[in-house]
Amino acid sequence: MIRAIVVDDEKLVRKGFISMIEWERYGIVIAGEAADAKSALALLASVPADLMFTDITMPGQSGFELIKQARLQYPRLQSVVLTCHHEFDYVQEALRLGAIDYIVKTLFELDNTDEVMNRIVERFRWEQGSRKGEEAKEEGDPSADAAVVFVPDAADADGKALYRLPMIQRGPRLLQAGRYWFIPLAEPMNEAEWQQEADKLHGWRAALVTGLTGRSIGEFERALSEGMDAALFYAEGRLQAIPTIRYDTMAEAKGMAGKASFQFGDRLAWALSSREFRTFAQRIEAERPSPAMLTSEAGKLLDEWQGLLVAPGEADELAAQLLGLRSWAEWQPWLRRFADCAQRRMVELSLSKEVMQCLIGAVQLMRAEAGNRINQHEVAARVGMSRSYFSQCFARFAGESFGEVLRGMRIERAKKLLLETEEPIYAVASQAGFDDDKYFSRLFRDRVGMLPTDFRASGGKTV
Repeated sequence: MIRAIVVDDEKLVRKGFISMIEWERYGIVIAGEAADAKSALALLASVPADLMFTDITMPGQSGFELIKQARLQYPRLQSVVLTCHHEFDYVQEALRLGAIDYIVKTLFELDNTDEVMNRIVERFRWEQGSRKGEEAKEEGDPSADAAVVFVPDAADADGKALYRLPMIQRGPRLLQAGRYWFIPLAEPMNEAEWQQEADKLHGWRAALVTGLTGRSIGEFERALSEGMDAALFYAEGRLQAIPTIRYDTMAEAKGMAGKASFQFGDRLAWALSSREFRTFAQRIEAERPSPAMLTSEAGKLLDEWQGLLVAPGEADELAAQLLGLRSWAEWQPWLRRFADCAQRRMVELSLSKEVMQCLIGAVQLMRAEAGNRINQHEVAARVGMSRSYFSQCFARFAGESFGEVLRGMRIERAKKLLLETEEPIYAVASQAGFDDDKYFSRLFRDRVGMLPTDFRASGGKTV
């Protein structure tokens, strides 16, 4: 039972308030009453209490001053303000001092007793849960099997913004772990209420993390910092108010985040076949590359295949969409759109899927080995096509001959070497795949508009 006291200088009001409520129905027992702040503090010294209902305007010390002193002497005591005022400044001051609720006497009637008292008891229980969580934080044990975790979209997000959520305003205090904020749950969360609250979370995402029993607060905080983003990324998008993540899943995501790299695959088979796409999506879900890694590789994908598989305008739209992808559920339509572009391109060129994959593989091979002495005959053989048919198909696919595309790749490689190294021009020419440095300089000037030495001196800026 919750042990409560009532403090009000008007005896009739005090007695009337006590008598009009069926306290046991709400799990409350009245342990005592007092007429002013001084007698209330004396009562608290002799009678253990969990909850104090106090008037604001009383002779001597006000109810606000009583709450301040009572909180200092009895930190576990919670307060509800009784007042005739319902102006916002009074309410704000009461909540600032730690009151969990307030009752406007003139509006408190029998027909709204249930609503008010159930709300107060619920807030009391929430506050109890948050106190357990704070004590657990100090003792190194969450003392709860679950916690609601809030993840900011921006690195500099202010956690105080979360207090605008009505559920948090009337609920427990938030705990912080680095950039994350969380609430240990002493009781199961109310899914219906969270469904309503989820729409108000602007700039934040929430997840319910379960399986915390036996985990220290240090373990929990480390798992949050190392695995929460990836775990939430793959959990979001399900038909839930907020996604549920097991602690073990978060720890696994932490391990996946350490993987060296992830690539979209040789010859991009997933972009040309629905069956291969499903296999590719399953592979991503199994390997769980980090969101940052996916974004990085997707950016490279667009850079490499703009003009070849994706029209420039559509590539710009896809690039803009990358910035807003927050979950794997949102990523899948993005990848499907890229695949649709590639398949439309295949139909436009009247090429089979097998030939298209060979041409994509040829471009990947050329990019990887542009600095070596490769030629069209060798590339055709390595992708499994005859030289003549490869030459014909490649020109349709790229819009230029094999030789022109390879020279362009070598010029791009040379640009990078000029800006990132101090190698002499003849060495840059050789490393970019050119046998003759004089021919390289002439070709570079024709394509770039300046000599290699001038390009280096300008820091890559062209007129």
